[in-house]
Amino acid sequence: MHAVIKTGGKQYRVAADDVLKIEKIEGEAGAKVEFGDVLMVGDKIGTPHVSGAKVIGEIVEQGRGPKVINFKKRRRQNSKRKKGHRQHLTTVKITGITGA
Repeated sequence: MHAVIKTGGKQYRVAADDVLKIEKIEGEAGAKVEFGDVLMVGDKIGTPHVSGAKVIGEIVEQGRGPKVINFKKRRRQNSKRKKGHRQHLTTVKITGITGA
C-alpha cells in the first residue's frame, strides 16, 4: 500500500520501508514521527485529507543538504555577489501506513 503525504510544503509518495529526505522536523534519531496530512491512501483520495489516515515514520538522522551557490555578476561593472545556502534535512524511514 502507498500513500501521499504533505510535509514542509511538498508532497511525497511513500510506501512502507521507504527512506526519504524531507525538510527539517524536530526530534532526535530514533524518535517516532506521525504525519497527519495524508492526501491519498491506496485508491482512496481525500478532499483535501483522508480522515483517520496516518503515516508513521522513524527519524534516521538529522543533516544538511548540498551547498547551493547563488552567484550574480554584471559584466564590465566590477559588480558581483555570491551567496551560499545549505538546507537542513531530516532522513525519515516510513514504518507504517494506517488508512481508514
